[in-house]
Amino acid sequence: MAMYLDIDLEYMFDMLGFDGDEDFNDPFEMIDQQQERYDLDFEGDDDMGRQRSDTLASEARNGKDMQGIPWERFSFTRDQYRQMRLKQYKNYENLVQSPDQLEKECKKVEKGSSFYDFQYNTRHVKSSIVHFQLRNLLWATTKHDVYMMQNYSVMHWSSLHQRSKEVLNVAGQIVPAKRRGSSVQPVSRVQVSTMAVKDNLMVAGGFQGELICKYLNQPGVVFSTKVTYDDNAITNAVEIYQTSDGSTHLMTANNDCLVRVFDTENFTLLSQFPFSWSVNTTSVSPNGKLLAVLGDDTDGLIADTKSGKVIGNLKGHFDYSFASAWHPDGHILATGNQDTTCRLWDVRNLSESLAVLKGRMGAIRGIKFSADGQFMAMAEPADFVHIYDARADYCKAQEIDLFGEIAGMSFSPDTEAFFVGISDRTYGSLLEFGRRHHYQYMDCFL
Repeated sequence: MAMYLDIDLEYMFDMLGFDGDEDFNDPFEMIDQQQERYDLDFEGDDDMGRQRSDTLASEARNGKDMQGIPWERFSFTRDQYRQMRLKQYKNYENLVQSPDQLEKECKKVEKGSSFYDFQYNTRHVKSSIVHFQLRNLLWATTKHDVYMMQNYSVMHWSSLHQRSKEVLNVAGQIVPAKRRGSSVQPVSRVQVSTMAVKDNLMVAGGFQGELICKYLNQPGVVFSTKVTYDDNAITNAVEIYQTSDGSTHLMTANNDCLVRVFDTENFTLLSQFPFSWSVNTTSVSPNGKLLAVLGDDTDGLIADTKSGKVIGNLKGHFDYSFASAWHPDGHILATGNQDTTCRLWDVRNLSESLAVLKGRMGAIRGIKFSADGQFMAMAEPADFVHIYDARADYCKAQEIDLFGEIAGMSFSPDTEAFFVGISDRTYGSLLEFGRRHHYQYMDCFL
């Protein structure tokens, strides 16, 4: 894992120049002044600020940029800036790879589909990223409720009421309300590197190996600890999952090459599995029996969830992997890699990957399947999110074209909504999309 500084859109725009009103030498100073003037309190009732910075679906249909970027004030168009980004963006690689060899393997995909339509963009919640390789910092628990990291706060956004609320602040000392588990200990000033939310439980992992657990319907924190004191201790991934016997467990993946399993009743450490490289992501199969393990190696592993014993290998990627997800049917595993591809694997035959899907310009740092199994979304580090139709053999896709670093994405459990968190100093926001439906039976009334 390496440290890396992302470039804000503000800086990139300044490099390209600006042709705006003479009263403003710096367009972003003007934008910041407007935002400060109309900024809202988390619980404020003033709607004027929201109208100034947020974007409605009707406004986007009438030509407003969905992120609220004022392209008319720049001396370049959106298309010109997009082409510049595609040419100048440098994908981070740990290993040198051959692009020609990769291109030959990639599946031909028909782009241009519209599975989800833009609904709303708000800049009143702004995602933040601690480590550039870790982008699992946004979760939707319903089509109206989203949880995301914003600096030292876990924020809840209600798309129904268009209001945000802080549910956890990790800037100070975190002390569990009640002592649970033998390893419980206070933590403080946690830089949250990854998170997961399922049902009523929220789990956050920290840059120094911290682990924080909170029930969303209860005040305070139920459990906190440091899972390791290794100098290279970052928590790369956390997952809440159902075991084969129906119990709920919590899994952590850390840079110290260990995968740890906790129960979620007393938060007792049940087991830990050692591997020969830093583990960047783990995913448990829907039936709770198989564990996908990927990290600082070109190959991935399939292991037994209970014992940690390796029972299969995933060979094909050219760099390190940081994302993985199972299709709800339990047969297909998707893995995202810094070689700019997502590979699909049929776990019944791991001799080679089933398909290779390529991004536009960067690593695949996030993968999510919709609960009904129809769609798979994969996110690049910046600018592009791709949604594939799994029922069409991943041959059709929607490409969401935006600007900014992507902190996370999530389908709602009912698949009706899709959210993308953007991390950017000026244009950081939460984008909401709604599922498009085709009601053919209504044709008889036309």
